[in-house]
Amino acid sequence: MEHTTHTQHHWSDLTIKDKMNYFVAFALIGSGILIAFLSFFLNAYNIATGVLLYIAQAFVIGGGLVGASVYFRSKWLEFNTNAKKEIDDRFDAIERHMKE
Repeated sequence: MEHTTHTQHHWSDLTIKDKMNYFVAFALIGSGILIAFLSFFLNAYNIATGVLLYIAQAFVIGGGLVGASVYFRSKWLEFNTNAKKEIDDRFDAIERHMKE
């Protein structure tokens, strides 16, 4: 059996919302890279201001989507772990009290 820590996730374990977040984020980042290369090489080695603004926004939004998704997923797992530990501790206390 494979041991999986809370930081290791598989694509099949993600919800549709997480998958869409990653897809949109990587599509934005990829489009920013593609437009940067196309603008640079097809426009006499010059990138127009509007293209730079799009690239910056694509990277910021794409990074924000990935970062927010990872952050909230890790906080949710931390909450679940703490809640499970608290529940287990309470059940152990009840069992000890009933044995007395």
